[in-house]
Amino acid sequence: MLSLENVSVTFNKGTLLERRALTDINLTIREEDFVTVIGSNGAGKSTLLNIITGNICPQKGRILVNDTEVTAWPVERRARFVARVFQDPLEGTCGELTVEENLALALKRGTQRTLSKALNGKNRNLFEETLARLNLGLEKRLRQPIGLLSGGQRQAISLMMAVLSPMEILVLDEHTAALDPKTASFIIKLTRDIIAEKKLTVLMVTHSMHQALDVGTRTIMMHDGIVKRDLGEEERNKLTHQDLLTFFEEIDG
Repeated sequence: MLSLENVSVTFNKGTLLERRALTDINLTIREEDFVTVIGSNGAGKSTLLNIITGNICPQKGRILVNDTEVTAWPVERRARFVARVFQDPLEGTCGELTVEENLALALKRGTQRTLSKALNGKNRNLFEETLARLNLGLEKRLRQPIGLLSGGQRQAISLMMAVLSPMEILVLDEHTAALDPKTASFIIKLTRDIIAEKKLTVLMVTHSMHQALDVGTRTIMMHDGIVKRDLGEEERNKLTHQDLLTFFEEIDG
């Protein structure tokens, strides 16, 4: 499904600010894997996501999706394979556009946009059905600017936008970190339900030890741009959150 072969990224190469963000990463994500990614600040988590989405091109190595090399593909070309939900609910949506306009843009992600009418009756019905499952009443607010909604409401819509059109890989970039605990719990439940329903392949970056073990089927621990541990479902099931913390203490030590 997704393969990273000897991928390395260095920022500000050849300067006093040179920093190796990823070092010879070899990683294979199988179809329907739900991988949580955890690590300290500067571990390389965000860089890992950015090379998968196409925001950053590695200086070394290859990235393949379904055996197709996409290493040099820009974000817009890779969008038909990869969808992303950001940490900041404001980043994944355009506040000045209406709810339905944001959804219409998401529906056309990864395809060539034309001058055809995006907000037709068929699409509005789809958007209403999509938002109705949230039980937040948002299907009645399609024509309101999305900027009027709360952060949690916008993040819920961002998640629905990410899966509105076909794709191969869903990338979740600490998508509950900016939310209060109650809203974060709602978004995590929604995430799990959607992933199970659509049988998606997922990478989810998190700072939460609980999410790292309780969500998904596999956990990757990163430190200093290197994958230090790759925990499968059977091994994860034997671990506690304290065990995970101990692993990090050993790595830092």
